[in-house]
Amino acid sequence: MQDFIYQIPTRIVFGKGAVSRIGELAGEFGKKALFLYGKSSIKRTGVYDNVTGSLKKSKIAFVEHGGVKSNPVLSHAEKGIGIAKRENVDFILAVGGGSVIDEAKAIGAGVRTGGPIWDFYTRKRSVEAALPVVSVLTIPATSSEMNCTSVMTNEATGDKVGFSSNKLYPAVSVLDPEITYTIPPEYTVYSGVDIISHLIEGYFTHKDPYVPIQEGFAEVLARAVIECTERCLDNPSDYQARATMMWAGSLAWSGLYVAGIGPIQVPNHLLEHPLSALYDVAHGAGLSIVIPAWMRYTKRENAPKFARFANAVFGIPSGESAEEIQAAAESGIEALKSWYLKIKSPVSFEDAGIPASDIDRITEQAVRLAAIWGLDNYTKDIIKAIYGMCTMR
Repeated sequence: MQDFIYQIPTRIVFGKGAVSRIGELAGEFGKKALFLYGKSSIKRTGVYDNVTGSLKKSKIAFVEHGGVKSNPVLSHAEKGIGIAKRENVDFILAVGGGSVIDEAKAIGAGVRTGGPIWDFYTRKRSVEAALPVVSVLTIPATSSEMNCTSVMTNEATGDKVGFSSNKLYPAVSVLDPEITYTIPPEYTVYSGVDIISHLIEGYFTHKDPYVPIQEGFAEVLARAVIECTERCLDNPSDYQARATMMWAGSLAWSGLYVAGIGPIQVPNHLLEHPLSALYDVAHGAGLSIVIPAWMRYTKRENAPKFARFANAVFGIPSGESAEEIQAAAESGIEALKSWYLKIKSPVSFEDAGIPASDIDRITEQAVRLAAIWGLDNYTKDIIKAIYGMCTMR
């Protein structure tokens, strides 16, 4: 167990009907909001009317900035900063999934800190202050409602980069599982994949020899997410499954389970970001492509961890000899990939319509990101080799 400091200032309001309280909760942060959301889904499902009705009841004015993409882009965030400044808003209200909340954080930082917000992502500047962000989560996946990270795509360069700052934690996040009943099946799938990806990054890359609490936490959540993803697909209105997925999504990348395990890396996010940036595939879809390839490429060095995961999550037995551990690790990789196929998430470039001939281009994007994130052990040759394995189904 390593030394750590852990503090999450976000207040979580969880439960049935919680979204109707948004006006009351947001009123603590001012009387005018920039209301940020995606496209038409919140209007189609009634969430928009519920939110705006609550805001009006609490006499909170708002100016709308809809149209956030599932992979949020820099130009839309910059436009939002201009609106927020012109309208002199007090806080950002983000109603949507992780992409909307990520963009809200960028806008809040841009308004208060000033200067080009892309500088935050490229580590040229730090966030000095940010407008408060209040969120209503509609798609559980990224933990953005409970963490201090924002991911953005720069359309001009094709780079998709994330950064973190303690100034970016949402002030309040409302989690109402009932509003997730209408999530389309494919996005229920991608949510499950994304949540598990957040659990395995630290689980597979940490070096601490004894962290049973953290590893057990990741294993339990992974099992729950696998079960609940399938339950949600079978019955979209299964409240217990939806509630479990929502809370698992918030916890997975909140920093809780990686506290005390020392430095970790995020190689699968490094490999995925160029896919969603260049081809606008859903983040979860890109992850289900790269994770099995990364696992197979690193199997020899990570076999004990892969074997443990295989046993804890999929019930695959493992012996003690090197050969038995390698065999269990291989079986675990196949079990995870088979689950992706079962829930109809892509497992190859071809599945997602990504040309294998673009590997050099994708590799260059990942190499630039590796430099920003300090992942020096992921060289151009290694990245290209893993992408080559993504062409095989």
